[in-house]
Amino acid sequence: MADNNTILEKLEGLVARFEEVSTLITDPAVIADQKRYVKLTKEYKELGDLMNARKEYMQILSGIEEAKEIMANETDPEMREMAREELDTCQSRQPELEEQIKLLLVPADPQDSRNAILEIRGGTGGDEAAIFAGDLFRMYTKYCETKGWRMEISSANEGSAGGFKEIVCSITGDGVYGTMKYESGVHRVQRVPATETQGRVHTSAASVAVLPEAEEFDVVINEGEIKWDTFRSGGAGGQNVNKVESGVRLRYNWKNPNTGVVEEILIECTETRDQPKNKERALSRLRTFIYDKEHQKYIDDIASKRKTMVSTGDRSAKIRTYNYPQGRITDHRINYTIYNLAAFMDGDIQDCIDHLIVAENAERLKESEL
Repeated sequence: MADNNTILEKLEGLVARFEEVSTLITDPAVIADQKRYVKLTKEYKELGDLMNARKEYMQILSGIEEAKEIMANETDPEMREMAREELDTCQSRQPELEEQIKLLLVPADPQDSRNAILEIRGGTGGDEAAIFAGDLFRMYTKYCETKGWRMEISSANEGSAGGFKEIVCSITGDGVYGTMKYESGVHRVQRVPATETQGRVHTSAASVAVLPEAEEFDVVINEGEIKWDTFRSGGAGGQNVNKVESGVRLRYNWKNPNTGVVEEILIECTETRDQPKNKERALSRLRTFIYDKEHQKYIDDIASKRKTMVSTGDRSAKIRTYNYPQGRITDHRINYTIYNLAAFMDGDIQDCIDHLIVAENAERLKESEL
């Protein structure tokens, strides 16, 4: 019974916070503060799920008590039978619900709800690796379609025999990073390349990196401290280049919050002929640069704790093998093997991701020792 009490105590402690958040999100001052409002509405939803679970859990516990009482004191066989059925139903639902509540109580990774940047690079294996990188890109494109996510290519470098030496794109939608983060790592392929005449099986690889996209208000930049100067772009462009100072250079003294060391960041942007546009681009680069630096600390922290071997850790680790002759896919992190390669390459990867999520949740529960 001790287990029930600790779960109930934990839920009890959240009731007051739920009520507080419910009041806060109707306060005009909070609604005006966009950043705070977004945070609170998210917390409201998470706490709401816990409150619903709490309600059901309390009903189950009282159902069990009542049924036991009836069975102990009632002589009417029909009433006793109904009580026994009620008891069975409640007792079989109880452990399921407890698992559900424990998972809800483990704090989610705050990055999970973000959009993501997906980078795929052909690794060892020359042309064949680039072709495989193209196959992976197609697989993710199809998967994103089934999820209703939007994918936009930001840069691509095509391979000479097809596919991509590297391709970078952004994926926007609901909870993208939390799902796609499991794809980070080295993907290995074993098959007879289209470029091979002898029909021998080759092994090549492509690496996939999934990063959470930086959001506007994440990185605090004091714009008043940026030193701007402009210069003539140089290069082709006739009269415009020589006369107009459209090139933009920014210097910013950034204090690394992790080390306290101040370093100067220098960014130049000469991409467009329009100075304000170049300024905007330089600023967004500065934001991403700082975010990357700060985010690296976050990645390192996770890697050092190795909270979950499943979703983060070594980018050079081989996570999955695609074996074409056998039509087999194996995910090495969880020893998951299936033989539906064609469907998998067509974007049917949800089942594998679900298994990874389950494995990660099991590790997180162990961590938090609920």
